[in-house]
Amino acid sequence: MSHHAGIIGIATYHPETFMSAEEMSKASGLPLDVVTEKIGVLRKPIPGPNDTTSNMGIFAARKAIENAGISPEEIDVVIWDGAQHKDYMNWLAFTKVCHEIGAINAWGFDMESMCGSMIVGFELGKSLILSREDVNTVLLVSGYRNCDMINLRYKPGAFLFDIGAGGSAVLLRKDAGINEVLGSAAIADGSFAEDFVVPVGGSKCWPMKPEDVEEAWFHITCDPEDFKKRLSAVTLGNWYSVIDRALKRSGLKRKDIDYFSMVKIKRSAHYEMLKELGLREDQSVFLENYGHVGQNDVIFSLEEGLQLNRIKDGNVILMVSAGGGWTWNAVVVRWGKVKE
Repeated sequence: MSHHAGIIGIATYHPETFMSAEEMSKASGLPLDVVTEKIGVLRKPIPGPNDTTSNMGIFAARKAIENAGISPEEIDVVIWDGAQHKDYMNWLAFTKVCHEIGAINAWGFDMESMCGSMIVGFELGKSLILSREDVNTVLLVSGYRNCDMINLRYKPGAFLFDIGAGGSAVLLRKDAGINEVLGSAAIADGSFAEDFVVPVGGSKCWPMKPEDVEEAWFHITCDPEDFKKRLSAVTLGNWYSVIDRALKRSGLKRKDIDYFSMVKIKRSAHYEMLKELGLREDQSVFLENYGHVGQNDVIFSLEEGLQLNRIKDGNVILMVSAGGGWTWNAVVVRWGKVKE
């Protein structure tokens, strides 16, 4: 008997406080139209006092469990696929998640693929469900507040100015009968591994000096123009490659895509990808009111698509993301009842 992994619950969380495009423009010195049109953000969520990285994932996980209508004791594995910038250095977030949500029977782990982590989480969760008899329910949980490490005065990093804070969670279940996770694909290019980093606080720059605190934000460590040129030369091609491979592994083609759940990127690139894939604007959501919340973007988009009735039973959903360092990721989900 063949098995499948299906989504039985999703949820997102974002802080109540937002930074407006006008505030970003003033803080960065960029013209307002560059923020709203080129970067493509109208506002972004900013963490409050209780919005630690793990807490934002926990808030989302509780809602996902409620939405799924299950008990936390039913969860077999918890995969933290949120950000490395967690509550503490060298720390496991999944154990706190288990404790706070009452997943007393679960084991798990923390994993990281930068903003591709949620899509990698789908692959890992599905693989565990299909390969192990004792794994029936997996929680993917993520919190993200890399906005802490964004310097709005650093013009070469303007493509990062839309980074905000939030969390998301997804519950996968063996033979759920709904929302089947299909094929996925990924590409990695390590030539970018040290081009885009927070240069202090790691083992390469240890022990920290008092002045290092002033540099605890994302830097482009090589020539910024060369970095952007090299990244631009491969990004779209790599995205289309993972998209086509994930579709092929799902027995599908581009024409079968009904909804495009895309990581938040600049406005022009988002619509260029829709055009290349033969999709209408109403087959996606551009996350201009959320900013870029890392690996959570694809779940924010999925939730928005459902709320706006842009996703219906039987629809093929394509989720696409990428992570700095650099990785490109895609996964396909068929929404609704699984066909026998």
